[in-house]
Amino acid sequence: MRLPHLALAVLMVPVMAAMVVAGGRTLKGSESVITANQVDPGADAISQEGAETVPGEPATSAIAAPQPPKPASHSRAIDPEIVAPPELPAEGLERVEPRAPLSKMALAVPPKPKMPDDWNGTKLFQPVTPAAGLIDAKGYSVAVSGIDIVRQDETCSDDGKSWPCGVRARTAFRAFLRGRAVVCTVPPEGGRDLIAAECRIGKQDVGQWLVENGWARAAKGGPYVEAGDKARTAKKGIFGSAPNLAGMPAMPAAPNPAPQAPSSILEEVDGVLRPADQPAPAQ
Repeated sequence: MRLPHLALAVLMVPVMAAMVVAGGRTLKGSESVITANQVDPGADAISQEGAETVPGEPATSAIAAPQPPKPASHSRAIDPEIVAPPELPAEGLERVEPRAPLSKMALAVPPKPKMPDDWNGTKLFQPVTPAAGLIDAKGYSVAVSGIDIVRQDETCSDDGKSWPCGVRARTAFRAFLRGRAVVCTVPPEGGRDLIAAECRIGKQDVGQWLVENGWARAAKGGPYVEAGDKARTAKKGIFGSAPNLAGMPAMPAAPNPAPQAPSSILEEVDGVLRPADQPAPAQ
């Protein structure tokens, strides 16, 4: 009985050794798979997206290779050779004079108003004269051409005495117009700017009348030079003496100033406050 048992025990030793070796290999293989799964953090994501692993390949083969960074995209392509002008040598450039305009239409000149064929001027009703030779009416501001306007604040001297000849000239011009309509050679649609133009009342030339009577000076080279010389020789208007105001009524005397009320209705007399004297009522 001892001998068979001993023989069986001897035979079981290599069998147990073989089983231990086989079990170690199996355990080692399972640990390698588990380790691979733990190392691969993207394996679960790949399996969830539907990626299939090929049998026989390691589990790490499913990891995607890192992609190179993409360059930043611009809204438009910029090429310095296309955008920037080419560099030219300074000695190769030459400055030339600008060419003349091809026509008058290229010039910045306001167009002239078109006048009717039978146009003889524009009527200005109810004229206002701020000075001798100036007319404001119907939105126009007209200076009678061919004369030097006498300003309102101008003064003239006579025997060392000055007198307001500008105001006197304006008064005489207003008396000549008497609110009558004046016809001036201004465009039918004028503006607020001062316009120099010829004016007339009926057949009477306004500029001629002003120069002849000495209420304006004739412009140099104008049509009224001869009339101006005659008015200066005859000492008319501003070339003459100061107007005689002897027959004019005297200026009214200045009214007496009103009595001033006292600052207080009480006054101190000998240290005692007494009512102050009240002024008599004005008659």
